[in-house]
Amino acid sequence: MKFLVETSARHLHVTQQDLEKLFGAGHQLTPKKELSQPGQYASEEKVTVVGPKGELKMTILGPTRSSTQVEVSLTDARTLGLKTPVRESGDIAGSAACKLVGPAGEVELKEGVIAAKRHIHMHPDDAARFGVQDKQVVGVRINTDGRSLVFDDTVVRVNPTYALAMHIDTDESNAAAAAGEVYGELVK
Repeated sequence: MKFLVETSARHLHVTQQDLEKLFGAGHQLTPKKELSQPGQYASEEKVTVVGPKGELKMTILGPTRSSTQVEVSLTDARTLGLKTPVRESGDIAGSAACKLVGPAGEVELKEGVIAAKRHIHMHPDDAARFGVQDKQVVGVRINTDGRSLVFDDTVVRVNPTYALAMHIDTDESNAAAAAGEVYGELVK
């Protein structure tokens, strides 16, 4: 039983309040491309994320959220000059700080920059088929030409709104030469 493994490039999620600081009062995200998770999309809006040593342009993913969060690879974190923890999405307490710069203003984040822990989104039906539970940590084997590997420490995230897909960052994707359509299988 295999599942799609997707590369999640650097991006951010913002609150409506921060979106309006960056793009102007009443601004709404403009969907550009639907993502594999239902209701999620890459927007047309981009901002500059500024750290002590550098800056990177990043796409905002929608819809808006209850807290602003920046997700980078560890290589991106070095470019920005940030000590970024590896965390599950949403776990931003005590994480790295940065500045966001948009066309209408700036937002200083006291925390919110993480390297997302690799994870598998599963609907409860998928979790039952694979014999796993929410928050279970598993390994995933990815077979690619010349760079096959097993990603240990992969968190299973189960929710009725999820579609089956694993997310890895660009560093992990490059390590596995995971270009194009790539599939993984559980290693318990």
